[in-house]
Amino acid sequence: MRKWLGAMFVWSLAMAGAGSPLVPPDLAAVRAEPNLEKRSQLALANAEAVYKTAREAYDNGNIDQTQAAINEILESVELAHTSLVQTGKDPRKSPKWFKKAELQTRDLVRKIESFQEQMSFSDRPMLDKVKARTQQIHDELLLGLMEGKRKK
Repeated sequence: MRKWLGAMFVWSLAMAGAGSPLVPPDLAAVRAEPNLEKRSQLALANAEAVYKTAREAYDNGNIDQTQAAINEILESVELAHTSLVQTGKDPRKSPKWFKKAELQTRDLVRKIESFQEQMSFSDRPMLDKVKARTQQIHDELLLGLMEGKRKK
């Protein structure tokens, strides 16, 4: 039964054009992922998808939808960081997921900055909180990867 479901999943991905990474439909689906490292990656993928939604909403003049998407970006980044911290792993000893998250948050900060520069001056404060927190999480991830051995 499991093999059949797995084959159906692969087939459905092929039919849906699985050339792009699989993005979860919402944050609730991300929270349901039991593997903390994968949950972190799914949360950051969700943040990326919602970022695109925020850009489109802003371009269409829908400020309420833009604000809701910005709030979800912040929730997604927070969830990704919390999930990695909950693993209890040392980023120096198992850097794979931490480095991926560091790179993705760095890219997200750059995209947010670019988005903010393209916004109307009066709308720019909408992104201040999410940009600052995403930068802070990026810095924490980078520091965890780069810090040396702890002195006793």
